[in-house]
Amino acid sequence: MRSVLFLLIVAGSASVCRGGTETQQVAPTDPLTSPKVALVTFGPGRLPWERFGHNAIIVDDPAAGARIAYNYGVFDFQQKHFLLNLALGHMRYSLVAEPLEAAVETNTAEGRSVTVQMLNLTPAQAGQLAAFLAWNAQPQHADYQYDYFLNNCSTKVRDALNRVLGGALERQLAHRPAPHTLRFDAVRLVSPDFWLALGMDAAMGPKGDRPLSLWQESFVPMVLSGAVGDVVVSGPNGATLPLVSDAEVVFPGELPTAPSAPRELRLALLAVGVGLAALLVWLAGAKGGLYRACFAVLAGAWWLICGLSGLLLAGLWAFSDHWGIWENQNILLLNPVCLFLPLVWWRAPRVACHLATLVAAAALFSLIIRTLPGMYQDNLGFISLAAPVHMALAVLAWRRVRGPAARRGTVGQELPSNRTV
Repeated sequence: MRSVLFLLIVAGSASVCRGGTETQQVAPTDPLTSPKVALVTFGPGRLPWERFGHNAIIVDDPAAGARIAYNYGVFDFQQKHFLLNLALGHMRYSLVAEPLEAAVETNTAEGRSVTVQMLNLTPAQAGQLAAFLAWNAQPQHADYQYDYFLNNCSTKVRDALNRVLGGALERQLAHRPAPHTLRFDAVRLVSPDFWLALGMDAAMGPKGDRPLSLWQESFVPMVLSGAVGDVVVSGPNGATLPLVSDAEVVFPGELPTAPSAPRELRLALLAVGVGLAALLVWLAGAKGGLYRACFAVLAGAWWLICGLSGLLLAGLWAFSDHWGIWENQNILLLNPVCLFLPLVWWRAPRVACHLATLVAAAALFSLIIRTLPGMYQDNLGFISLAAPVHMALAVLAWRRVRGPAARRGTVGQELPSNRTV
């Protein structure tokens, strides 16, 4: 019944507009037989890669007797070197044309919401868009280089519509400031998966905090759906018309809607950082082998997590095309130098002092660098977590070196001889 309702909306809505593409030249068609075009938006799903939602272009072509959903969001887990390409940012996605019924049934079966927006395209524009999508869906043209923010399933849909509208979509959205940043949207949308959201937040560099236009923020399908509702176009007689002629929530969905904001974790991260620092100081000062062992395990785990995470950030910065990770100031907190501290803490205390001081100074420097022009990164929560721990370990390192030396100077000092009687 959901599919039937969906098809009735598509088939029963009129469509008007004009346009062209560089690839195909399509003659104007009869309004009665020209394709009808709609934007369909699917709400977030359960799987991590479904959290951002999804969209597609629907072409209902009465002349061909076909209702096709053009979906730019298809990838293959079985593709060669999948994990390596994922890590390096070399993902290949494809445009797939599938029957409308199959697309709707798949998403409604997963409990995802379905919203349809009929578009006011002229017969020429609708015909040209249909021809372009049919050409683009051919195997030799279907693949494209995927980018999470610049070239994904939603931006490809946006760009295809913008082509036939003669750039009207970009002209109206590019000058409107977006309310959110890349980091805000990315973290909020995956926030139901706590650890994924935390990792994504830690991985994004300062480019994720730069102001966006509504055109740029439309990498999120739900944002694009809202944005096109405010766009106007010229009709066949020159009159101004809204781009969206009709909108309908075909299926409200059975899953929670996308979060409106990411979780606020700064106070929680500060509490964890201060608590962990206090625990390390207490364990280091307590007497007994058990306490020393607990300190060694806890400090070693901290250094290992920070060091390996820093190496990962450095590797992605140096070797991957994930530009959102580049210049990440969290490398001052997740410092690769931490990997050396477990090796020298017990055998070379003075070296450990210098290394621990270097790590703590880098963590404090991260507070300064984010205030410089063009360097702002929204990582205060991670600074609040890491800086207290690094500072506590640096203080403990110096205490271990200076404490025994001071005691030796006091106990072993020879008193001057008394030469007078």
